[in-house]
Amino acid sequence: MTPKKPIRIKTISQAHQLIGLPAPEHPLISIVDYSLLQSSTTNDVSMDQGLVFDFYYISLKKGFINKLYYGQQTYDFDEGMLYFIAPNQILKGAGASPEDDLSGWVMLVHPDFFWGTSLANKIRKYEFFDYSISEALFLSDKEKVIINDIVKNIRTEYQANLDRFSQDIIMSHLETFLNYAERFYQRQFITRKINNHQILSKLEKLLTDYFDNGDLSTKGLPTVQYISEALTISPSYLRGLLKTLTGKSTQQLIHDKLIEKAKEKLSMTDLTVSEIAYELGFEHSQSFSKLFKAKTNQSPLDFRLSFN
Repeated sequence: MTPKKPIRIKTISQAHQLIGLPAPEHPLISIVDYSLLQSSTTNDVSMDQGLVFDFYYISLKKGFINKLYYGQQTYDFDEGMLYFIAPNQILKGAGASPEDDLSGWVMLVHPDFFWGTSLANKIRKYEFFDYSISEALFLSDKEKVIINDIVKNIRTEYQANLDRFSQDIIMSHLETFLNYAERFYQRQFITRKINNHQILSKLEKLLTDYFDNGDLSTKGLPTVQYISEALTISPSYLRGLLKTLTGKSTQQLIHDKLIEKAKEKLSMTDLTVSEIAYELGFEHSQSFSKLFKAKTNQSPLDFRLSFN
């Protein structure tokens, strides 16, 4: 049986209609409490088929018995957390059920709402929109209060009589919301030490094994996508994690391992620089020498001479 295509939801009004709610109070932004979804018609829609939104979907959830899926990841929402979905991502799963004890909210924001504002371009800097749900943000009680207060202010503003100040005020609240989320993610990278340091250990072993297998000459350097897939973590989350814990990007750590391997070959073998460059996956030795000098302030030959 051919899988059905995900259902595309183009507007916030269409989303409200799909879940059996009245029309949104604002066509481009809406905040819906999960208590309203408990008795909605969401379950009449095949969530296993998947939903694709043409707008941003931000949610703070707790109390799901069923599981939802984001891409290929599965997440159990019993813990409760904040997560972000950008336009054109797929959300699928079983949806709400009568057994669920839902709390929290969903905020829907159409990209058109950002037109003519600083967030139109700035929103792209918030990498957590590219994280998977398994990399969602766990909030402390204090952080939940901060986030919920901002959401309450946004809702109060768009429910009031809209005037020429409304969009600027809502934008200010939204930007504050996103900045707090970014801060809390940086905190999470640090506080979830066991999980995050396991990722670092796996990354070190992955790179060591890759550089020791002798296939660099045919496979070339590992890509960031290859690393993230092997670690079952999104490239953007890995980048944020490494930046916080090591101060370096994934690409920089790949290059660090490359230089470590190059130094080993330069100091312990009689291979020429060209032969070493080839073994390390470089088509041209000049490219290898340029990278080596940029990283060590020495040419490969100078390093070999100074070591000897």
